[in-house]
Amino acid sequence: MKELKILYLYPDILELYGDFGNIQVLQYRLEKRGIRAIIVPYSIGDDAPNFNDYDLVFGGGGADQEQGILAEDLLQYKDNIKQAINNGVFFLLICGSYQLFGKYYKGVEGNIISGLEIFDYYTEALADRKKRCIGNIVIETKLNERKTKIIGFENHGGQTFDVATPFGDVLFGNGNKFGDTQEGFFMDNVIATYLHGPLLSKNPELADYIIKHCLDRKYKDNIILNPLNDEFENKCREQLLSKFLNN
Repeated sequence: MKELKILYLYPDILELYGDFGNIQVLQYRLEKRGIRAIIVPYSIGDDAPNFNDYDLVFGGGGADQEQGILAEDLLQYKDNIKQAINNGVFFLLICGSYQLFGKYYKGVEGNIISGLEIFDYYTEALADRKKRCIGNIVIETKLNERKTKIIGFENHGGQTFDVATPFGDVLFGNGNKFGDTQEGFFMDNVIATYLHGPLLSKNPELADYIIKHCLDRKYKDNIILNPLNDEFENKCREQLLSKFLNN
């Protein structure tokens, strides 16, 4: 039986707006295809993980206070994380986790939370706590050279700058900062984004893209995924896209 091993970072701290649903969606779509999903949680105080031992690493969203608590813990794994990314381990990072993989996060009071500096972007919060990029969002990206629309929900005061390779173009909503034309960060085996929702329940094509990428790497083959019945999900997507994009 094929299997994927998933490291779930700080499930007790980084779990805003239903981000745990992404783990549930991945597990469901794997097991429906007869693929074993091994979910391993890691939080402060647990035995140190070797990020290279996993096929997929997932980190959800958290508020400033939570990020400050875990940032120091995460920094001790900086070299191991860099090595895992270079070795092709897939990383899916939502909101707070997205920010922590950049240079730094500057809070409302001017406090600096050091990031992992894996990537060159950085995030700064607006002085006015009431000003947030909040609401539904639609972006357009390319998955395997095929354009697709990704639906999510954003709620972030932090404004992220200097993103070299964004996840997608904003069709509706804000993106990396107020009124931005681009959202998130994307490279071959890393997707970092502000999209909650949970992200993967609204976007089954994206979930399967991640699953296939991980399976292809692990088994060194062009895996063909058995199609699942996504009729209900796709009807929901059609309704949401029609509403948000006025189609």
